[in-house]
Amino acid sequence: MTSDTEAAPPSPTTPPPATDVVVHVSGRVVGPGVVTLPAGSRVVDAVTAAGGAQPEADLDAVNLARVLVDGEQIHVPAPGEAVDPPGPSPGAGGDATGGSSGPSGSGATGVAPTGLVNLNTATLAELDALPGVGPAISQRIIDWRDANGGFRDVAELDEVSGIGPSLMGSLGELVTV
Repeated sequence: MTSDTEAAPPSPTTPPPATDVVVHVSGRVVGPGVVTLPAGSRVVDAVTAAGGAQPEADLDAVNLARVLVDGEQIHVPAPGEAVDPPGPSPGAGGDATGGSSGPSGSGATGVAPTGLVNLNTATLAELDALPGVGPAISQRIIDWRDANGGFRDVAELDEVSGIGPSLMGSLGELVTV
């Protein structure tokens, strides 16, 4: 006999405990799909959990060392394939190119519906496409975002090493959070 105070068993859609991250691994992996890993896991762990990369995978296009974000999409491309995942990535999603995309309202990319690049969801390639921002500064933006839980204001971009007043002035109207 059960009482009204007993907890119902979790439903299949109940989110995992905060100690886990759930990510969608797609592209050139042996077993694409959704995997659950311990918090703090890295992209390489997600690729391994999906059966590993296929021989034709372009792992140089993937930042295997990046820490995973719950709800993101990791896309392992083929050589020459566009780095954006092939469809919307719900929730705090992203791709494995070093970015961490999230609820930008624009699907899988870090470009907001307004055409602005969202600092909290942009991929390495999207940041690199900004004027005056190369791959090194793009990676520093992503590293700062990961270390600080994301940007709360565009002005925080000034805290990223290599971004001075001149670059801030040119980026201010091209980025959002």
